[in-house]
Amino acid sequence: MKVFVAGATGQTGRHIVTDLVKRNIPVRALVRNLELAKQILPTKAELVQGDVLFADYLKDAIADCDVVVCATGAKPSFNALEPYLVDYVGIKNLVNASKAKGVQHFAIVSSLCVSKFLHPLNLFWLVLFWKKQAEKYLRNSGLTYTIVRPGGLLNYEKQGGLVMAGADQLFEGSIPRTKVAQVTVEALLQTAAQNKIVEIVTKEGISDRPISELFLTI
Repeated sequence: MKVFVAGATGQTGRHIVTDLVKRNIPVRALVRNLELAKQILPTKAELVQGDVLFADYLKDAIADCDVVVCATGAKPSFNALEPYLVDYVGIKNLVNASKAKGVQHFAIVSSLCVSKFLHPLNLFWLVLFWKKQAEKYLRNSGLTYTIVRPGGLLNYEKQGGLVMAGADQLFEGSIPRTKVAQVTVEALLQTAAQNKIVEIVTKEGISDRPISELFLTI
């Protein structure tokens, strides 16, 4: 298995790349800024420069990778088109390229509450709405997929065990980005994670269970 990671220098994407490298899984990281990527990503990761908005380039960038992980995400911006372009158009491009290359599994990091149109986050240029549209496009693509919907993303570790549920069951909570990365990578290795939407948070007072076991409960 060789994994292609889009959004590799993002705050979650970099943890996904690191986790893959730790497991000795070959990884190619799609990055827009090569110098930044060299500073923050493991040296064993293969780097390729590009952007998910440039559709014609993606098939060549994926090349011999047979698994794709998408950890892209629109950054806060005054540009009202940013979520539409990054969270929908870019992901459509990546899904289409993956399908053309015969990718075996496509995992995407989405977000909790994407089905709640009146959620406050949709005030920021419909960010959750466009994530949901991207999910739908992936689910209808014919690709084998895993959609990971984390709660509020934390840049620090948090005490508590992992809680995993099916679609539209969790509506609050947070989770360290490192844990999101672990779940996303484990999804690539477990047949029980295929063609599933999983929502994840961590909660105090709950003991951690193996992620592979949690996939079986969904």
